[in-house]
Amino acid sequence: MKTTTPTPSATGFSRRGFLVTSTLAAAGLALGCTRDSTAAPAPAMPKQVKLVEFSNDGKRLRTVTVATIVKTDDEWRKQLSPASYTVTRHEGTERPYSGEYNDNHDRGVYRCICCETALFDSKTKFESGTGWPSFYRSIARNNVAERSDRSLGMTRTDVRCARCDAHLGHVFDDGPAPTGLRYCMNSVALQFAKAG
Repeated sequence: MKTTTPTPSATGFSRRGFLVTSTLAAAGLALGCTRDSTAAPAPAMPKQVKLVEFSNDGKRLRTVTVATIVKTDDEWRKQLSPASYTVTRHEGTERPYSGEYNDNHDRGVYRCICCETALFDSKTKFESGTGWPSFYRSIARNNVAERSDRSLGMTRTDVRCARCDAHLGHVFDDGPAPTGLRYCMNSVALQFAKAG
């Protein structure tokens, strides 16, 4: 037996498809299932990551396997200052020259403001003239994650904390030797642990 597909109308929809779609949409509205564009997405499930732990002197201590930190948007908002929350959880950017670590020259380790994972050693910090604290390498490759960022009409490399997925800043290939990289970070995404 040959089955036939309803012929679409001139608008590209079949009458049956239109009626089914309209009925489902009306049912969703009646049940209160409208999409709230302001609602935060549900947090992902924790997974295991391998990180390197460091003392505040920058000494490598050990490699550990730990669960990623997953919290709701409300939990992050309660934990962080408004500026840190906007930058780390919603990919904001602090104004250049406004961050407390842009001119910091003390010896120590820069850790994630959200979970205290070691991210950068002060030995790799340099004056980039950009207005943001800049480093030519991360403290350990495992401790940061990178992904493509196509916002603002350009392609950049977004740098995130590997344990809690906090947005930290971006990395560029215009840094000094020996790496040629410039990790351009937001001060409000970091907490500085001074060497003892």
